[in-house]
Amino acid sequence: MGASSAGGGRPRKWRHAQFPVPPGATLAAVSGYREVHVCFLGLAAVAMDPLDRIVKPKTKRAKRFLEKREPKLNENIKNAMLIKGGNANATVTQVLRDVYALKKPYGILYKKKNITRPFEDQTSLEFFSKKSDCSLFMFGSHNKKRPNNLVLGRMYDYHVLDMIELGIEKFVSLKDIKNSKCPEGTKPMLIFAGDDFDATEDYRRLKSLLIDFFRGPTVPNIRLAGLEYVLHFTALNGKIYFRSYKLLLKKSGCRTPRIELEEMGPSLDLVLRRTHLASDDLYKLSMKMPKALKPKKKKNISHDTFGTTYGRIHMQKQDLSKLQTRKMKGLKKRPAERIIENQEEKSKRIKKN
Repeated sequence: MGASSAGGGRPRKWRHAQFPVPPGATLAAVSGYREVHVCFLGLAAVAMDPLDRIVKPKTKRAKRFLEKREPKLNENIKNAMLIKGGNANATVTQVLRDVYALKKPYGILYKKKNITRPFEDQTSLEFFSKKSDCSLFMFGSHNKKRPNNLVLGRMYDYHVLDMIELGIEKFVSLKDIKNSKCPEGTKPMLIFAGDDFDATEDYRRLKSLLIDFFRGPTVPNIRLAGLEYVLHFTALNGKIYFRSYKLLLKKSGCRTPRIELEEMGPSLDLVLRRTHLASDDLYKLSMKMPKALKPKKKKNISHDTFGTTYGRIHMQKQDLSKLQTRKMKGLKKRPAERIIENQEEKSKRIKKN
């Protein structure tokens, strides 16, 4: 019997589909999840990513899920994914857990190990970003060449934009500091100290990345009691010191309370290693604001550095001689002056006529 018969040869699900192929065309088929996607474009075939295909929702729940991921003028809060590498040790794992405790509920912690190298192959990170709808990531790994390694990065259009590698030299966990902690979802205050953050482009991007990672949701108003903890970053002598403090409001005898800082954890001493930065054009494109969100410029209105609004009013030229002022006996005109003014007015009228 032949290979295509029912009794022998390949199983039915692995048989090749027969279709005409144009001369000179190359066929590329990539095995996706449970299916193979093949597409001809002209004479060359392009393999489709399973996540790039157009999906039509079949239920209302799926429709709501897809609507949440659609492009919006005001984007959703940036979520972060924390991924453990294939050879992560206990220190790196605990760092990821502590950062996840600070990021809750805007973070996703992957508990299983993922064997990948972000600086060599970024496809797995981009896949996880698209799957979990996260635009920020932290990847932890450990090896002999780069021990206690953290990779901090962000995405643009589900592709890696910036990526900075940091080495952990000293670490104190949340559990090791026996103090009260802040509740979940608290928005932190960020403080950056040190001239190194403005010295080089790597440190400037690192500062921007840390702000993006820890800033949390944008709020219209701030309540004094809601300012509960501070994240302090210090750049000094080639190292970055990361500290977390809880804010204590004490009585001061006046309306403004006295502020004390109590270390809460985690505490990290970091050193800068490798960087993967976006080009200036791509970075500028990622920062572009939609026209609908740009504030319309109002004429004759300006603002100072403190947010005070100043307005400019255009008026006609005023005749200050007719300005009503306070009447005083010393300013009254004498009879001789009145007679001279009356004669001048009469002469002007005669000339006009």
